[in-house]
Parts: sequence; C-alpha cells; structure tokens
Amino acid sequence: MSDKIQAIRGMEDILPEASPLWEKLEDACREVFRQYGYRNIRTPIVEPTALFVRGIGEVTDIVEKEMYTFDDRNGDSLTLRPEATAGIVRAAIEHSFLYNGPMRVWTAGPMFRYERPQKGRQRQFHQYDVEALGFEGPDVDAEQIVMLARLWKALGIGPIALHLNSIGDAADRLAHREKLIAWFSRHEALLDEDAKRRLHSNPLRILDSKNPAMQEMIEGAPKLLDHLGEGATAHFEETKRLLADAGVEFTVNPRLVRGMDYYNRTVFEWVTDRIGAQSTIAGGGRYDGLFAMLGGKATPACGFGLGMERIVLTMLAFGRAAAQEPDAFVVHAGEAASREAWRLAERLRDAGLACVFGAGGSFKSQMKKADASGARFAIILGDDEVAAGKLTLKPLRGGGEQSLLTPDEAISRLATAS
Repeated sequence: MSDKIQAIRGMEDILPEASPLWEKLEDACREVFRQYGYRNIRTPIVEPTALFVRGIGEVTDIVEKEMYTFDDRNGDSLTLRPEATAGIVRAAIEHSFLYNGPMRVWTAGPMFRYERPQKGRQRQFHQYDVEALGFEGPDVDAEQIVMLARLWKALGIGPIALHLNSIGDAADRLAHREKLIAWFSRHEALLDEDAKRRLHSNPLRILDSKNPAMQEMIEGAPKLLDHLGEGATAHFEETKRLLADAGVEFTVNPRLVRGMDYYNRTVFEWVTDRIGAQSTIAGGGRYDGLFAMLGGKATPACGFGLGMERIVLTMLAFGRAAAQEPDAFVVHAGEAASREAWRLAERLRDAGLACVFGAGGSFKSQMKKADASGARFAIILGDDEVAAGKLTLKPLRGGGEQSLLTPDEAISRLATAS
C-alpha cells in the first residue's frame, strides 16, 4: 500500500468541530460590514505576479521571500495572492466601478505566504479584507477603526489594544528616508543582513525589524511622526479626534509602519497579548498612491485586513464558544415508524428546526448517536406510537421528563424551546 497523502505543511484543515467559531466570526463580519454600507466583492485567488511586485513593493519580505509564484503553460508569471488589496484595486481599475462615485467593499478568502508555520501564522491563511475606495477624508479612516471596535464587541472579545500612527505623504517619507539612512549608517555595525540590504533601498522597513539586538538602536532612530507635513498632520489629528469622539482608546506608536509599501498617512493595528507572538489580529491604513502605481487614475483609498485564524484563537482565549447542535434527533424502530420518522424529519425542518434523522442502526445505537449529537431532544418513534398518531419527546440536556405528544404538539414544544 502506498504512503497516505497528508496536507501541505502550513495549510491546515478546519474540521467540523472547529467550524462553528469560524461561522460565528463570518456572520458577525457580514452583519457589521453591512451596517456601515460595505458590499461584497470577489476577486481571483491567482493574479499576475507584477500586480504584487508593483503594489506591495519589490523590496518587502512578502515579495522577496514569501510569495507562491509560478509560470503557467503560456510562460506567464502568476502568484497565489498574498493579500487582497492589490487585487481589489486592480478590479476597480479594470471594471471602472468607481465611475459613479466612491465605493465601500469587502472580500474574504484564503491568502498564501511561504512563512515558517506557527501558532496564528500559516502558509494558507484566511482574511476578511475591507476597502473604502475614493474617499480622502479622515472620517473614513476613523470609520474603519470604529467598525472593527464594533466587531470585537459583537464577538465578545476584548480588550483589544489599538496602535495608531501616521507615515505621512510621499514628500514626508522622502525627507525622513534620508534621515534614516544617515542614522542607520552611523550604527551599521548593529545592522543584521536584512537591514544592511535594505539600508538604501527601503530603510523604512528596518523600523519593522523584530531582531532583539537592534531594538534599542531602532528606538533611537528619527521618528517620521515628528516631521509630518501640514496636510498629513491635519489628517492625523482629525482621525484621532473622531476616534476619541467614538470612545475608542488608542496608543500612538511612531514605529508602526506596516509591511506593504503602498501605505501613506494613517496606519493602524489591533493587537492582543492573548495569543502569543502573533499578536496582530487586524491592521491596515490609507493607500492613496496605489491606484496610480497599478496604472489607474490617482484615487484616495483606505482599508484593512483581519486574520481569521488569529481572531478564532482570540475568541477561544476569551472563552467564547459557538454551538451548532441540532434541535432534535429522530430515533425510530420498525418499518412503519421508519417511514413516518422520515416524513416527520422534513416537517421539523419546514418549521425551521434543525433535525438529524437516525440513518440506520438499532434503536440502542441510534439513542447513543442522539446523545453524542448534542441535540436537545430525541424524538422516538415506534410502530405503536405511529399507530396511535403519537411520538415520544425525550429531553437529552438539562433534565426533564419525556412526553407522549402528537407531532404538532412536539413541533410547538421544540419551537418554543429553541
């Protein structure tokens, strides 16, 4: 016999017992996003490699080290999407769907990055990605952050800490770039190989280094937040005011830069200490230059991504659970009872109840399955009950006496108890 085939490392199965928490998260996201006027968009998982090289930035960890890239049969270079923003902007440009004005959209699905798998970080991971396209004011930056605060409440998790920063406009970053190069050059002996390689190509990325040996030196580097232009400063101050008005607490973190080159002005992350080292569960910011970088007309935009695996871990850490047990399990014994049980199960579903039909096995084995199913009640049918037009309703959770009822009475009792 050949060796059994297993899942690819870093690409995990989500089994039925884990799915209810995912579904609770998905339901909450859809409802909260709907409340703020965001509409669903669905883009391909595979995109031209150039989209991410131009959009994310050639000198980033994602493009340099983490993308799943391959040539197709035509020799075109394609990439499994490592994030969703670039694909959404590509779609907006290609289909001109901002012709009639700005638009709020969201998408969800798997993303792919070749990283070292660990808790909260997989090679195939899942995100909700939310974008406000064509909006330039700080009110939309604040709206997205407040929307996430509302989502945390809906999921029953928190407190979750909000880190906030502004990385200014292109001119601000260009001036800051020269200051960073000068600073890091004076401390070149402390730089690791990644930092040395990025010293002149992308020194802002060095600020995001997690190398413990470099932290004290990085902390002393010039802070872009101290040298913002007038426009970026006003934008950031208004964003902070709107958050304060909404009662959302935040910490200004001058070292927060995010991992993509397309960001400008507002950047933010929501972080928790409940899930270990991978503490960021959502993050994003403004990216007013990305449309032009991808060949479109200059268009302001702001968005974020939230990591579903990490949020599920956070929900578990805060003791949140989601149940998916059926209302009833139909147990039957006898030919007439089996036929009636089949019809009854459909009547229960017509009434909006979740019902599992005991498919095969002895009466005893069906009762064991009923108990293991998590159902609140067993409905028991034998030929005698069928002849009398009755059934037995037996509570399986929380005690209580079993009752001999008509099908209509049983349905009414189940509907009241649900």
